[in-house]
Amino acid sequence: MFDEKYKFTCVDRFLKYVKYDTKSDEESTSFPSSEKQKKLSADLAKDLKKMGLKDAAMDKWGYVMATIPSNLPAGKAGTNKKVPTIAFIAHVDTSPAVTGNNVKPVMHKNYQGGDIKLPKGGWVIKEDENPDLKNMKGYDIITTDGTTLLGADNKAGVAEIMDAVNYLLKHPEVKHGPIKICFTPDEEVGRGTEKIDLKKLGAKYAYTVDGSSRGEVESETFSADMVVLKFIGKNIHPGYAKNQMINSIKIASAFMESLPRKKLSPETTEKRQGYVHCININGMEEATTLKIIIRDFETPKLKEYENLIEELAKKAIEKFPGSKYEFKVINQYRNMREVLDKHPQVAKYAIQAMRNLGIKPIMHPIRGGTDGSRLSFMGLPTPNIFAGEHSFHSQLEWVAVQDMEMAVRVIVEIAKIWEKRS
Repeated sequence: MFDEKYKFTCVDRFLKYVKYDTKSDEESTSFPSSEKQKKLSADLAKDLKKMGLKDAAMDKWGYVMATIPSNLPAGKAGTNKKVPTIAFIAHVDTSPAVTGNNVKPVMHKNYQGGDIKLPKGGWVIKEDENPDLKNMKGYDIITTDGTTLLGADNKAGVAEIMDAVNYLLKHPEVKHGPIKICFTPDEEVGRGTEKIDLKKLGAKYAYTVDGSSRGEVESETFSADMVVLKFIGKNIHPGYAKNQMINSIKIASAFMESLPRKKLSPETTEKRQGYVHCININGMEEATTLKIIIRDFETPKLKEYENLIEELAKKAIEKFPGSKYEFKVINQYRNMREVLDKHPQVAKYAIQAMRNLGIKPIMHPIRGGTDGSRLSFMGLPTPNIFAGEHSFHSQLEWVAVQDMEMAVRVIVEIAKIWEKRS
């Protein structure tokens, strides 16, 4: 049983963490993409060490790792081989889409329903656009003031993991095997696992704490590629360009106009439908480069979409004789279901933890990716569980205090179940 007298620390931690500007940079080639992420990571490592995790440290890349040793009697766990080492993972960076500088969180205590108007910017969190709000009456809702994002994605998960560590260390009667803690940089720009040392982490299974609604256990993501499409024209002084200039921006525009309008885009798809989405155009007359992300739950469909893009690129340059294109596919991540189906107990134990706490599990695919996508294919099966985060990457981001505290309970319960089932 969870100690009902326990004073949760996750909210205080969260309100502290969101004050750190940890926005990652999708244009950067360094790692981490923004050095400022390390400020929070370094402080997390210090806090873990103060809590008693002797090996807590941040490496040169900004990864924080620490170990809660098994507290089982030697006769039962012995060399810790019988209870697999599990890890709980969250990321410190926030989305580049909205500023994370000078975040001012606002607490809306005892929410009684309806829309939530933010103090600045005219932003309104609408109840009819946030179905989970209908279950939040009496809860305490944390939002931004409207000038920045909040950072619940994923600082809520960071705070919840830290609180779970605090609980386990203060309650040695809760028996568990070895537990690893890991905080990563650069998840928001798709590079969260780029430099991770899984051998050093030493976990056999893991959970990212980076989901939304209470009860979510996510073991399926999109498969993802990026197409970098470059149109090459011919530049010349515009005063002397007649019959000579081939403006690559116009070629790119013709290509964009040829993309399907009523299907295959984020704004026209839902549920298990995939999409093709241009996220960046950069160029001048001589050359224009487009970055196009490709998403689907069925990996073979990525090739279909990529073939479509290349076919439309060929048709675009046919309209501009003398032009050409370059086409490159970058593998981003794959549907982690392909790995997790081979290790069903990982998600199963998370589901059981929810049920033990009276939570109805919610199983649905993520229309996106997590660090768990790559980690699973790197040999660390990693589903995602809820952290209470909502309306990611925007000024409308929010999280409920009670969901954060429940996430702490779930983390502790998962650790208990692994010990019991091993």
